[in-house]
Amino acid sequence: MKPPGEHATTTPMTQPSHLHPERLFPASEPARSIARDLYPAVRDLPLISPHGHTDPSWFAQNGRFASPTALFLTPDHYVLRMLKSRGISYDALGIPRKDGQWFEPDQRKAWRLFAENYYLFAGTPSKTWVDHSLHAVFGITEELSGATADSIFDAIDAKLGTPELLPRAILERFKVEVIATTEFALDPLVHHQSMADQGLIGQVRTTYRPDDVTDPSRPAIVDNLKKFGDLTGEDISKWDGLINAHRKRREYFRRFGAVATDHGVPTANTADLPLVEKQALLDKVLAGKHDAHDAELFRAQMMTEMALLSVEDGMVMQIHAGSRRNTDPLLFTERGADLGADIPGPTDYVGGMKALLSRCGNEPNLKLIMFVLDETTYARELAPMAGYWPSLMIGPPWWFHDSPQGIRRYLDQVVETAGFYNLAGFNDDTRALLSIPARHDVWRREVCGFLANWVAEHRLSKSSAEDIARHLSYQAAKDAYKLK
Repeated sequence: MKPPGEHATTTPMTQPSHLHPERLFPASEPARSIARDLYPAVRDLPLISPHGHTDPSWFAQNGRFASPTALFLTPDHYVLRMLKSRGISYDALGIPRKDGQWFEPDQRKAWRLFAENYYLFAGTPSKTWVDHSLHAVFGITEELSGATADSIFDAIDAKLGTPELLPRAILERFKVEVIATTEFALDPLVHHQSMADQGLIGQVRTTYRPDDVTDPSRPAIVDNLKKFGDLTGEDISKWDGLINAHRKRREYFRRFGAVATDHGVPTANTADLPLVEKQALLDKVLAGKHDAHDAELFRAQMMTEMALLSVEDGMVMQIHAGSRRNTDPLLFTERGADLGADIPGPTDYVGGMKALLSRCGNEPNLKLIMFVLDETTYARELAPMAGYWPSLMIGPPWWFHDSPQGIRRYLDQVVETAGFYNLAGFNDDTRALLSIPARHDVWRREVCGFLANWVAEHRLSKSSAEDIARHLSYQAAKDAYKLK
């Protein structure tokens, strides 16, 4: 497929757009000059990646990436969803089926298909991340296209066998000081156990995500809860036993570096029911007799329970609310979750969090980071909440909004009410390893651009702006996640 109006596909990017000195900086010359002065102070700071979804086996086994598609295509749902939107088959892209009706794809053909349709990503953060990776890691300056697909594939593939392209070497090359993966409550943490044996815990950590046993909308919830009881030796048919099972698993995850929990919920709803009602709700879920209302109430109650456990053990609580997940039932049935069919939904954090905050919002040991896909909540809800409650912080723009434009909108709406020091800095929330340095670079450039405007308007001194830029680029995430 040839892009509309394409004249040449092999034009070299002599100065790639993602690395251009004016890239992402303000339009006015005074502010642009200030931004250029601020950026060197943050450009080479170590990367703190305290939340993400990279595969822990990469770091435990430290093996060669199988192919260019394993780096850029198959793990990245941003890329997959755009190609799907143009009618490109997941079979052709090499995405496995759950039913076993799948064959090993021709990796080169899959890469060519990606390259031929790379023009579709113009204007998206995906293009920024891929371009950055091609240049910064592989020294490739040609635009990816059908004409350059094979030469770029060969250039990448040749380097994948070198020591500097092994996963741990990539972490060192880009000064990734801490990276956290995310595992479900029932995960045996085999790869993290291996890393502990190798002395790697600290740089690579796990994160406790209990959605597999807290979300009754999951088809396997009854079996999962039974497995949860077996795994922890607790009687999960009793509410107190269920909570104690979480207490034990959280402790186990902390052995492998976990400092945080993560909760992917459709709403920000919380509840604080009396014990008799909690037990009745659990009985209904275990019997498989719950409906959608029961599922929402169970999730809401578990959010409050998780906050109370965080008060006990000090783990930072992350709430990723507002994603309507797996909206394509055919894709979910064929291939599973997290493959691009999630869509944002409206989120009420003020009303939703009322029960949790009434119960423990003033507890000094609670640190809760709020993420949202509903940008209308930034100035109306998240910023005023974080600007009051000492337990709350605002997470960076998430998913669709982890982009230059999204970061600008975010900073513009939250800072005037929450300030800079109620923000949790940046995390990249990615499954694609090489996009990590690119995403952090975009954040750092946008922070410098935002602050430069304020300096140009005499709202901040240049030295204060540099301090804030360093904080938001590095220290804020360490502080928010209680990393030493």
